Amino acid sequence: IKDEVEVEGQPVTEGSLLYKDRIGEKDAVLVARLRNAGAILHARTTCPEFCTLYNTQSRLFGVTRNPWNLEITPGGSSGGSGAALAAGTAILATGSDIGGSIRFPASQCGLVGFKPPYGRVPENLEPFNLESYCANGPMARTVADTALMQNVMSGSHPEDAASTLPKIDIPLSFDSDLRGTRIAFTMNFGYLDVEDDVVRNTNDAVERLRSLGAEVVEVDVGFPDGIERAFNAHMDPFFCAMLAKKLEKHADMMCDYNIKLTNDAMARLEDKSAFFEGAVVESQMYASFGRLMTEFDVLVCPTVTSNKLTAGFNPASDDYVVNGKVQDVDLTISTCHIFNMMGRCPAISVPSGIGDNGVPTGLHIVSKAYDDVAVFRVAAAFEKTWEKPFLPALPA
Repeated sequence: IKDEVEVEGQPVTEGSLLYKDRIGEKDAVLVARLRNAGAILHARTTCPEFCTLYNTQSRLFGVTRNPWNLEITPGGSSGGSGAALAAGTAILATGSDIGGSIRFPASQCGLVGFKPPYGRVPENLEPFNLESYCANGPMARTVADTALMQNVMSGSHPEDAASTLPKIDIPLSFDSDLRGTRIAFTMNFGYLDVEDDVVRNTNDAVERLRSLGAEVVEVDVGFPDGIERAFNAHMDPFFCAMLAKKLEKHADMMCDYNIKLTNDAMARLEDKSAFFEGAVVESQMYASFGRLMTEFDVLVCPTVTSNKLTAGFNPASDDYVVNGKVQDVDLTISTCHIFNMMGRCPAISVPSGIGDNGVPTGLHIVSKAYDDVAVFRVAAAFEKTWEKPFLPALPA
């Protein structure tokens, strides 16, 4: 269980020195459901402080490394879950995802990771249950295990007003024949930089989908400009204002990257029109995507734009670089945040291949609002094209 979710009698530190001695008083809803279904909760998995990074490091627990290549991050913020699964110390693991924190580690570690649509899995960490970008979800080595775990965790709960969706059971097996399935494809949404090996593996994945009978069509998604600015405008008053309160009292105990992220966010809050303008961008995004999904079953794209982020990367001092280009914002190192902004869309990442540095890459499969089964059906079919399981060659 990710060390952000409460488990009775176990540490719940959120990767921070502020909470190094905090012990959970009760099981979160998803934890209780897993326990009641027979899950053995044998470990906590670490995260960056307050789950703010695409890699996993903190002053409390140090640097978490990728079992495929120890110089590279397993991703974040659910990087501990990703590393544990890739290293073989767990079969199932929980993640949480507000900007890619399930799917990024799944891609980096050769795993399957599912971001459920908003409201599908109850959230106990108030007020994040009211945040449409945010979701708890499953991570595993196979599509079937991921579906099994999702079926256990999902369903409404009386303490969470957002979890009013009817419970659905995702099938644990699907036919691999995709004839009649129409798949939209974009490599970069018209503006993202993408590493060459990610491009190669994504193109190979598209051809494998075609070999299963699917019609795959490259499309112009038609999104407006300003996506990353809109994401920050939404999150700054919610997430980073929360961090600012901690910073006022405990700056000496916080990680330097969170001090920088908080100060940057507070500066952006000076723009009084940003939140409204960002909401307009969000509305335009789903209007375009919704129209597209009247013609297609799912959309596929790379999960990450680069799998080369180092384990010890620190945004307080380091630049995000993709294909040799410094990125203006961290969000552009993946495509995940796009579908947090359209939080009702289910999104799953499955392994697409191995990059030039020996680290996996991921295929991102997304569908229209609340069509969870569609992404699992395509993911399960695609999984059958793997030549062998995605498992790293671990040192003795």
